Amino acid sequence: MHADPRDARSVIEQDAMTWRQMLIVLLCVLLNGLDGFDVLSISFASPGIAAEWGVDRAALGIILSIELVGMALGSIALGWAADRVGRVPIMIGSLLVMAAGMSAAALSTGVVMLACIRLVTGIGIGGMLACNNAVVAEVSSLKYRAGAVALMAAGYPFGAIVGGSIASSLLVEGTWRDIFWLGAGMTIAFLPAIILLVPESPEIILRRNSPDRALAKINRTMKRLGHAALDTVVPIARDETGDSSGLFRGAMRRITTLLVIAYFFHMLMFYFVLKWIPKIVVDLGYEPASAGSVLVWANIGGVTGSLLFSYLTTRLPLRGLLIGVFAFSFLALVWFGMNATGLGELKTAAALVGFFANAGVVGLYALVAASYPAHLRAGGTGLVIGLGRGGAAAGPAVAGFLFVGGFGLPLVALMMGVGSLVAAGAIFVLRSPPKAPVRP
Repeated sequence: MHADPRDARSVIEQDAMTWRQMLIVLLCVLLNGLDGFDVLSISFASPGIAAEWGVDRAALGIILSIELVGMALGSIALGWAADRVGRVPIMIGSLLVMAAGMSAAALSTGVVMLACIRLVTGIGIGGMLACNNAVVAEVSSLKYRAGAVALMAAGYPFGAIVGGSIASSLLVEGTWRDIFWLGAGMTIAFLPAIILLVPESPEIILRRNSPDRALAKINRTMKRLGHAALDTVVPIARDETGDSSGLFRGAMRRITTLLVIAYFFHMLMFYFVLKWIPKIVVDLGYEPASAGSVLVWANIGGVTGSLLFSYLTTRLPLRGLLIGVFAFSFLALVWFGMNATGLGELKTAAALVGFFANAGVVGLYALVAASYPAHLRAGGTGLVIGLGRGGAAAGPAVAGFLFVGGFGLPLVALMMGVGSLVAAGAIFVLRSPPKAPVRP
């Protein structure tokens, strides 16, 4: 192949995607699916944990929430680190933390031990999520970048569907510990794929090396992506340095604050659904395997909602579409709380909640990316998602205390659903957002 005189980023953005780039996107979809299963593994295991250790709902809510605290820490800290030391080292480290955490969870002997293990596991999951977003954007062409990011986002509920189906089968003959062994095995299996397939980002190489030193390293990346070697590199422009302090200066302060509020309160509702569905179904008298199947249906709805929302953003204004999705998320959760009568009704209601709740998550990713200029986008995304995951951590714990306080499912569902209404209000107040998501 002959040398290409263009900049590496221009080649990747403008040329047709090679099969190697598509393979890396597919790998990131699967990694996001792995994250989806790892996060929800504790949900599938929660009925067995409660039964074996005699854990009440308040303590169980804390166990269900603690890994989400780790995810917030991992997203902010490891996302920051990935912008400086590179995507691949952080991905490998995150994967090893996740595998070790899943194995340790299977061997845990008490509530405190399990909570500490899930906290550390969450840090690894958060780091992997942050890297996945960056890698997909950086290996995709501009023409297909938005679709590739949306496809990666859909991998999260898809992983919960596949992993949840297997977990439900394991619970028929096995115990809750088998779910964590399954997660550990699947996690470590991805390590060779990352080492063999994922190249380092040209952006990171340019930031860490002089142009002369960067050229050889970037050409190794271009070869791995299936593109011709380059004659030269273009240094990083001054306005691409990513001054994170700008997130709280001038108009950016208001934008950042409102986006954090929207993400926080929608996650409050979203993770109540994901973490509590299995225990709610078991408490209604169904077997743990049946509880897992209801959660699978919630994620089937989630995949469908994610893909449909991604398509609709090309036809409808983003902000109005997102506000409507938040409103329907609230209504769907209220309906779920009022229809906990039969297994079929629970599956239908859970699928509907998952449809709108996941669509809201995809929409928030799009709006966050569209709300920041290029030199603040990575830092803004990490900050909003990291701080917003406080809502993900709070949701299951708040619901646990509400249940212990004597509130029934219909009222708890209503109160947790208000989170999506708060998110809708924050987006309504957010002025002059783009009508469609820009490329990340």
